[in-house]
Order: sequence, then structure tokens, then C-alpha cells
Amino acid sequence: MKLFNNKLGLSMAAAIMLSSTLQADTASDIEELRKEITQLKEQTKILTDETSNLQTGFNYTTVDNEASHSGLGAAASKVYYSKSPLSIGGYGEMYYSHTNKESGSNSSKVDVYRFVPYIGYKFTDNILLNVELEFEHGGVANDGGTAEGGEVIVEFIYLDFLINENANIRVGNMLMPMGLINERHEPTLFTTVQRPNTAKQIIPTTWHESGVMVYGDVFEGLEYKVAGVTALNPTIDSDTSWLRNARGGSFTNSDPKLGFVARLDYTDINGLLAGASAYMDSNINMFDIHADYKIKGFRAYGTYAEARRSDAEDLTPSATLPSQTKAKGGYLNLSYDLLTLSSSGNKLPIFVQFESINSADKKTDGSSLDSIDTTTFGINYFPHEQVVLKADYAMQSQGGVDSDTFSLSMGFIF
Repeated sequence: MKLFNNKLGLSMAAAIMLSSTLQADTASDIEELRKEITQLKEQTKILTDETSNLQTGFNYTTVDNEASHSGLGAAASKVYYSKSPLSIGGYGEMYYSHTNKESGSNSSKVDVYRFVPYIGYKFTDNILLNVELEFEHGGVANDGGTAEGGEVIVEFIYLDFLINENANIRVGNMLMPMGLINERHEPTLFTTVQRPNTAKQIIPTTWHESGVMVYGDVFEGLEYKVAGVTALNPTIDSDTSWLRNARGGSFTNSDPKLGFVARLDYTDINGLLAGASAYMDSNINMFDIHADYKIKGFRAYGTYAEARRSDAEDLTPSATLPSQTKAKGGYLNLSYDLLTLSSSGNKLPIFVQFESINSADKKTDGSSLDSIDTTTFGINYFPHEQVVLKADYAMQSQGGVDSDTFSLSMGFIF
């Protein structure tokens, strides 16, 4: 009987131990299954995204507003941060304006100003293609076979060979690294409806030429760019747009001359970009100094630029058609985001901009045009960080002749 009881006790103990082992194994298996299910969910999401990209051919990487590769705007930089080889981005803007002139000749305008897609492609992690196409003023109208209206332009098309932080090579048609707006001309990056006149008539934005560039960091916080490019080609021209009209761009450039451009930017102070750029060819020398400072809701940015032309005397046939030998201009923009005083995630900057330019500050006969002085104030509203609605009022004066322009616009990047 005693032996039976001992056997029974041992059997019960063994059963209890087996049950405990089975329970432990079951709990461990359940936990392991949970981990596997979580991993399968993650893999399914990744496969779904990749399959969607393969089916449509599009990359769904969103714009990072804080990302800027080599000084480009956020949308233009998208390919550098994309998870997919193919990157699609862009920007657009349209506006309404009404101008009151002192002479009484008032005018209004609605313009589908620009639609610009960016197309980027990564051949490898170190070889990238980046392209900007621009459709201006709604495109080109076909009036009985005569092209009228807007323009369709390749604004840049280049290959980047990424070597390291200190030296990279860019080959193709590229934006000139001058001023603040020529490389960063997306509408969410400046407050006024129109780009400053300094960035139109002195630094002829959007200015792009063909050539080879080397860029990178001298050291952390100091960036450089150096390029050999096709030169500006001014003609005998008494018009105030002599620099804009001299751009080679991406059109066929017969018998191109050589120009050089260089830029240095200091970014080692939080919120500050400060630098200078210079351009030179056999006929034209140009330089600018620029700065952009942001702290909390306050922002101040501006550029001063000068251009001089050495061949104007040779090109001018007589004193009756004097050409420009010097142009200069600058602007300062101050803004404050009112919504930083609230808990809102949107932005509502109010701003004022002061600008003075003279694209014919000196002519071959010693004369000059009067400067164009403009004070602009206005407001922007960002319902989304990639979408902006603008309103401004520009008061312009030249030689005692005044005009006021009220403008509204919408802009976006993607």
C-alpha cells in the first residue's frame, strides 16, 4: 500500500510538472506568434507600398520642408531624399493683380503664372538625374500655327555625381548659385506675390546655364560652389532688361563664351544663412551679398547685387543709343508669424519689404535712369506647410511717378 502511494505521488508530481511545462511552452509560443504577426504586418505594409509604386511608376515620398540639398528648394531636393529611384515633385503659382498708376491708366491681370514639375531619378545612390520643366502663363497658345502666350522651358537638367561631403560634381544645365531666390524660387520660400525686382533685373532669376560645377563643404558650416558655365551674352540694348535678355538658358547656344561663378555660405549659427556670390566672364562682372535669418516666428532676409559691363563702349554705335555699364539693386524683407503666439500648427506671417534697384545706374554717355523704389507689405497664410495664400500691396516710385499694385496669389509645392 505504501509502495502504491509513493507511485501515485510520483505520478501526480510528474503530471503537474508536465502541465507546467506545457503551459510555459504555450505562453512562449503565443508570445513568439505575436512577434511573427507584428513582423508580417510590417512586411505586408512595405510590400504594399512597393507594389503600389511599381504599378503606378510614381514615388510617394512627401516633401520635407526642412530638407535642402546644395541650396536647392525643398521640392527640387526631393530626389536626394527619396526612398524610390523615381521622384516626382514640383510647384505652381497663379495670381491676380490690380495696378493704379498716377497717370490714371489702371490695369488688372489674372495669370496662371507657373506650373513646374520636377523629375528625378537615381541610377545609383551616387549618380542622380534632376530635371525641372516650366510651363509659364498657361503654356503656349497655338493661334493659326503662330506660337503666342507663355513658354515651355527646361529650367535645369543635370547629373550629380555624389562623392563625399567635401566634393561633388554636377554636369549639365544648372541654376546659377547667385543670391537667395535663384536657386530657391519656390513660392513657399519668399513672402511677396512677385519675386523681388533685384531677383529679376539684376540677378536675372530664373537664371540657368550649362557647365560643370564642384560643390561641397569646406568644413561643417561653410559651403562652397564653383562652376565653369556658358556666359551671359548681352547685345546693344538700352532696355532695362539687358541682363535678363542676356541669359543663355537651355536653348541652343551658338558660339558660347565661358563664364565662372562661385559662392560661399556660412550656416554654423542656428537659423542663419549668410554668404556671397560672384560671377564673371570676358564682359560682365557681378557679385551679391545675401543673408537669411530665422528665430522663432521672426524672419529677415535680403540681397544686395551689382553688375558691371566692360564692352558697352565697343558695342554702342553712337551717343544716341547709350548702353548700360552698371546695374545695382537690393531688398530687405522682414516678417513675423502671428500664429507662433497661438497653439495653431499653421503659419500666418505678416511682412514688409523695402527694395531699390537701378538696372541702368550708369550708361556709356554718363547718364543714368532713376531708381525704382518699392515698399511692399502683406500677409501669407499657410493652411498646410506646402500650400500658401498671399496678399500684398506694393507702392512703387520712379522719378516722381508713382504706382500702387494690389495682388493676390496661391502657391504650392509637392
